[in-house]
Amino acid sequence: MVKFSKRMDNMKDSAAVIRGLFGAMANPGMISFGGGALARESLPVDILREISQDILRKDTRGFEALSYGPVEGIKDLREVIVNELLNPKGIEADPENIMILTGGLEAMNLMCQVFIDPGDVILVESPTFVHSVEIFDMFQAKCISVEMDDDGMDVVDLEEKIKMHNPKMVYVIPTFQNPTGRTLSLERRKKVAELGSQYDVIILEDDPYRDIRYNGEELSPIKAFDKTGHTVLANSFSKIFSPGSRLGYILADKHIIDRIYDAKSATNSHTAILPQILCAEFFKRGHYREHLRMLCEVHRERRDAMMEALQKYFPEGTKWTYPDGGLFTWVELPGEINTTELLKESISDPNVMVAYVAGAGFFTDGGGKGRNSMRLCFSAVPPDKIFEGIEKLGNLIKSKLE
Repeated sequence: MVKFSKRMDNMKDSAAVIRGLFGAMANPGMISFGGGALARESLPVDILREISQDILRKDTRGFEALSYGPVEGIKDLREVIVNELLNPKGIEADPENIMILTGGLEAMNLMCQVFIDPGDVILVESPTFVHSVEIFDMFQAKCISVEMDDDGMDVVDLEEKIKMHNPKMVYVIPTFQNPTGRTLSLERRKKVAELGSQYDVIILEDDPYRDIRYNGEELSPIKAFDKTGHTVLANSFSKIFSPGSRLGYILADKHIIDRIYDAKSATNSHTAILPQILCAEFFKRGHYREHLRMLCEVHRERRDAMMEALQKYFPEGTKWTYPDGGLFTWVELPGEINTTELLKESISDPNVMVAYVAGAGFFTDGGGKGRNSMRLCFSAVPPDKIFEGIEKLGNLIKSKLE
């Protein structure tokens, strides 16, 4: 039998978590709090139909949309990113320092192609986004966790781990973090940027949820405090435009972007041009501000429903985060409940049929961490189904504590 590469063995644990996540999302009979999808009614179907009918003409952008394009992405979308998404956040950027990607996850893949050799250390939050860990595992990096609290990554522990492990990269999700929903404080953002410069370490800032804010004060990205080019900002249009468009982008200094250009051209030549044009025109025609307002209203209602349902139906002693935005809350159960085992029953019992993501898969250092935890995504589930699903899941949990 043919032998697979060593990297496939290296990523088998994180890959198994992702397989389970997508499997639950595909079952129409399941109430799924597992994935990170938006509310279906928040997708701009009618607007994009009108734009597509306009651009897919020979006398407008039809030939451009259906042709090969620049590796770095179309110019007007990169200008939109600068003018609409970066400058207002305090980041002075040039379109030449931006590359359009095929979804936000491609940033992690390309950064690993450019920087990571087998055995290199990447410091990650504890817990962290398992899908990114799957990519890091594929490149045979060694992920070492940094402690978190309610204000995000612990910068004292971060500096100690930098000194101890000499990492190539620090991976951080600073705003409404996946999986916990926590937000890195302003002072810690400044310190993370400073540590990258001080120790010559790449800070990979993954910030796809930042604009989906329901309350609280908006904080500048880590990149806004970067004075030496050590912070690389990765972002996505999946949460503010369309996940199916598979559009993301990366902002970095030119010497890094030049290497990413080479890795991107060797990977898939360029991101699909049609969704790039649709996205650029969506912004240029002035639809984004109203769309974002609607996104936040829809998902705020679901966040509030999730918080109320947890309070009402989960057992006494349960702890959960109250996110100011984003799509997730992190739940820690009382007692000795193993949420990995609980999930098997939750998705197979016809009286429950509720999916979530068990907490253990978000921890890179094992040792039983996250054993009693779960990530719940509230964004893709209507409020009435949130109450129904959390009541069923809460009753199952309570039965294990009796």
